[in-house]
Amino acid sequence: MPSRYPGSITQDWEPVVLNKSRTKAQDLRDPKAVNQALRSGAPIQTIRKADAGSNKKAAPVVNARKLDEAAEPAALDRVSTEVRQAIQKARLQKKMSQADLAKQINERTQVVQEYENGKAVPNQAVLGKMEKVLGVKLRGKVGK
Repeated sequence: MPSRYPGSITQDWEPVVLNKSRTKAQDLRDPKAVNQALRSGAPIQTIRKADAGSNKKAAPVVNARKLDEAAEPAALDRVSTEVRQAIQKARLQKKMSQADLAKQINERTQVVQEYENGKAVPNQAVLGKMEKVLGVKLRGKVGK
């Protein structure tokens, strides 16, 4: 069988080192170069980066006049007392805890607590799930 290479094949075990050439900007940032320039009396320009060393996020520029002219946001409607009481009564009649109800409607326990405390903003999807599990009409009573 003929060989592909006409000569003998040898392995080269010499390490190959690849180096990047440094740019002028990198040379100027080198502390040794800066110290040498200071000793020789060459002019050195130092530029401070904006917000360097301050551990603060950039705050958005807010136009105060726009804020003053904007209407105040209206308070969001909360769950009415009728809905709160209906949820509690139906849950207790079925002998369920808040955690059990939350599991059955695939929500967190905190959501059920907020609805029963009247702190939640009514969500029709959550109320619909509660209606199915508890067997009580809740959605017609929201926000009254």
